[in-house]
Amino acid sequence: MSSSPRVTESSVRTRTMASLQRSLGRTQTAQDQISSGKQLHRPSDSPTGTVTALQLRGEVRANKKYSANADDAMGRLGTVQDTLKSVYDQVQRVRTLTLEGVSAGGGSTPQANKARADEIDQIKGLVVQFANTKYLNRPVFGGFTPDAHAYEDSGSYVGETAGETVRAIGPNAKVRVDVRGPEVFGTDAMMQADGVTPQVDANGDEVPNEAQLFRVLDSISTAMRTGDADGIKTGLENLDKAAETLNSTLSDVGARYNRVTQMKQSAEDRLMSVSSQLSDIEDVDLPKAIMELQLQQTSYQAALAATAKVIQPSLIDFLR
Repeated sequence: MSSSPRVTESSVRTRTMASLQRSLGRTQTAQDQISSGKQLHRPSDSPTGTVTALQLRGEVRANKKYSANADDAMGRLGTVQDTLKSVYDQVQRVRTLTLEGVSAGGGSTPQANKARADEIDQIKGLVVQFANTKYLNRPVFGGFTPDAHAYEDSGSYVGETAGETVRAIGPNAKVRVDVRGPEVFGTDAMMQADGVTPQVDANGDEVPNEAQLFRVLDSISTAMRTGDADGIKTGLENLDKAAETLNSTLSDVGARYNRVTQMKQSAEDRLMSVSSQLSDIEDVDLPKAIMELQLQQTSYQAALAATAKVIQPSLIDFLR
């Protein structure tokens, strides 16, 4: 003959209180989700979801960094691009003055050529200022130089000649964001003697020392002042070589800028996609969470009412 298990008053209270605690815990969980807007608060809430969320968070940080690097690269390359356009315009103005200086008409008089030489000197000073253009207080044509300028007033390069400034703009994607002065304005004789790689034009031919832009401007100005027609013609040829190098560099910078723009857009698109996936895993469905909270509150109140009926006051309670 089987006997039923004995249920004591103490066991009833213990089980009832445990049930109430579980119900209250579920209510608190629903309250936490609503207040924080997140459904994951600790790894035990969803181990697989936690692992996925951590991976997605890492990808979010990486894409934010790529986007920030792209912004910096666009700022640097944009500054270089705008500066080179301004320099190119000035070089074209010098070319116009030089053509006028070698013309056989009355416009090539010594007095007129002296005035043109004065204007070329002014243009050279302006171009030197352009060559010392800064981005975030660093000269964009100075390489890694810590100095405040890349060129002296005479047009001599005083920046660094080694190393490149690059930015990571995507997975396994880096782009160079600087242009050293000798690469665009030409290399003078002193730098070549120190072992610096000479500048080459678009065809891969070495650019002669005379094609260093600032030396070309000096030679044209001197030739106009002295009336040296052959010197003016030679200066015009070298000016065209310098302009070709300038134009080639400008094209290369524009191509790099376009690549950075495309990679930035790609990083932002990927960031939006990853953020959406992360939101699906972490963020709480607010209407559903509110309904769950109301359900748990109702359940808890019902459990309290049932407990009050099941656990009646004892004799000791009456004697208090």
